[in-house]
Amino acid sequence: MTEAEHSELIRRAQNGDSKAFAELIALYYAIMFKMAYQHCPSRDAAEEITQEACIKLARGIGLFRFESKFTSWLYRLVINTARDYMQSQSRHPYNPEAMERVAVKAEGEDAAYTRQILAAIYQLPDGERAALMLVLRDGYSHAEAGDILGVKEGTISWRISEAKKKLGAQFGKEVAYG
Repeated sequence: MTEAEHSELIRRAQNGDSKAFAELIALYYAIMFKMAYQHCPSRDAAEEITQEACIKLARGIGLFRFESKFTSWLYRLVINTARDYMQSQSRHPYNPEAMERVAVKAEGEDAAYTRQILAAIYQLPDGERAALMLVLRDGYSHAEAGDILGVKEGTISWRISEAKKKLGAQFGKEVAYG
């Protein structure tokens, strides 16, 4: 799908075309689920978050103004939905299943150390954790991460710096990332 076709699909969905909206959901549901799963404790919670994000998307698609990438705007919607869900469940955004998937790749002491690092990352404040994950794990630039999270590029840099300091103090410079 070309960018022009994609933009037209979004415009049709904004104008109430239910088939266009269904097509958008079909295009992005798996991505939304993946985003949600990175910010919650289980697959079931990720499914609930994704469903709620779809409802919010239906209600708020008219707010998308083509000033950023649709995926950046959608990421912010899913992150906010996940944050709301976690607050409503009185849980901390900690994902032991995701940690186990990463730790399985390591062996012995490395696996235990990896679990400790990941647990510490999940204990970081939401903004620091989100910035760290977007930039270092997902490969977004600081500017792109700022667009996704709705903050300035400098704020992303500061959040990552703070996260690195905390992780470095806890584990040493080797996890403070380059």
